[in-house]
Amino acid sequence: MHGAVYLFVATLLAAVGWIATKLVVVSVPGELFISTRFLCASLILLPFCYKSLWRLRAKQVLLACGVGVFLGLALLVWVYAVSISNTLSEGAFIMSLAMIIAPMTAWLLFQIKPNKAFWLALPMSIAGMMLLTLTNGWHIEPSQWYFLCASALLSVHFVLNKKISGSIKPLDSICLQLFVVGSVAAIYVLYTQEFSFELNNSVIFWFVLSTVIATSARYLLQTLGQYQVKMETAALIMILEPIWTMMLSFLALGETLSLQKLAGGAIIFSSLFVYIKLSKPPKVIES
Repeated sequence: MHGAVYLFVATLLAAVGWIATKLVVVSVPGELFISTRFLCASLILLPFCYKSLWRLRAKQVLLACGVGVFLGLALLVWVYAVSISNTLSEGAFIMSLAMIIAPMTAWLLFQIKPNKAFWLALPMSIAGMMLLTLTNGWHIEPSQWYFLCASALLSVHFVLNKKISGSIKPLDSICLQLFVVGSVAAIYVLYTQEFSFELNNSVIFWFVLSTVIATSARYLLQTLGQYQVKMETAALIMILEPIWTMMLSFLALGETLSLQKLAGGAIIFSSLFVYIKLSKPPKVIES
């Protein structure tokens, strides 16, 4: 139960991160933003886990850092998509495909078959996302292709993160992963681009919010949740992230909320309910 609550709160914080990112990358290059945001987030967590990090074996460190590389690549593609996108809610639902296909990714990589309830809920989730993302017909915008690429990379991270859960503590793992994300982005920035930008109070506020709340706290809760619940349950709870993003985009950025998008959100909520309901083990009646 605690794992599901952690994931639920993580989806709310992640949605805040979408809004904060969009408001920051208007003034600051996205790759530089990702680098500083995740390096700072890892340093925030470091005082709480440096003793246990020091006791980790080299193999454990390499495993966590390797998983972090996939997260870093996914976020570099994602932040570019955010910077060129006009509709965050559609991008958020495309990104949620990572959570939908994560059980299938685990099946391909590690032969872990999804349960029957997941296969029943999956078509409903896909139908809901189609209603939300394909609002302009079957024409796909360039940003949506980038979101799709980022979701594929994020799916691999989601599965691998679950795989290493038995060998390293959640706080140690996420601290290392956030540091690797920032490092990957920093290497990209140093070797490919030169940036000039100006900071103001608004950018600093949203940067701090995205770093502390939407990164350090969010990824810690998400990792704790993933460690405590089944892959299929975690994947479907994480579908809530684009729902919150859509609502915040409507409130903070003035995005339109059509009946089609509302219908898509309702279908996705229904798919989550169906999965949780059918996944509950039957009650044992004592004689």
